[in-house]
Amino acid sequence: MPPKGCMAVRVGQEGEELRQFVVPVAYLDHPLFAELLDMAAQEYGFNQKGPIAIPCGVDHFRHVSDVIHSDQGAAAGHRLRHFAACFWSSMRENKIYFWGD
Repeated sequence: MPPKGCMAVRVGQEGEELRQFVVPVAYLDHPLFAELLDMAAQEYGFNQKGPIAIPCGVDHFRHVSDVIHSDQGAAAGHRLRHFAACFWSSMRENKIYFWGD
């Protein structure tokens, strides 16, 4: 289970193994993440169970995450600590990937 203030998403294109990422819920406010969610809604609909599946390549998702991270870091430095905490929890469990892999 993701830490408070974070959520899990599964990322991968058709034919790829889905990889799980943990991201801050603050990503939901970013237009780039909204585009990924629109892709997911078009591909899978709104009734997904468990983590949201996003139908894009892992490299693309990592790039989008980097951009969002930079945008949010520039706007509010205090969120960086929260962002890092989300990924630290993932690393400890050693089950979830993030863009630094």
